Amino acid sequence: MNLIVRLLVTAVVAFLLTKVLPGVHFEGFATAIIFAIVLGVLNLVVKPILSLFGLPLTILTLGFFALVINAAIVLIADYFIDGMVVDGFWWAFVFSILLSIITSLANSMFSDKD
Repeated sequence: MNLIVRLLVTAVVAFLLTKVLPGVHFEGFATAIIFAIVLGVLNLVVKPILSLFGLPLTILTLGFFALVINAAIVLIADYFIDGMVVDGFWWAFVFSILLSIITSLANSMFSDKD
């Protein structure tokens, strides 16, 4: 159940961010749900590989390169999702930073206090 709540939170935040950021577009909320699922799969499969190969750059840049990896994951998701359009790397960069911050805050509000 926690996974479904986290996916819905990510979808809602991503959909609302597309209303604020002019460089990221979804066709509808269903596309935002698909984006949340694809983003979860990419974070599970691709992100560890990119993080491993980018570890020297992440250390060298004091963690800044991890933000670049997050933007790359958003661009990869854009490639796989037909109803999503990201206008460039910098829009993906800003979108990924805001998505990370807002979803972590929202997930902490909705998480179980067990």
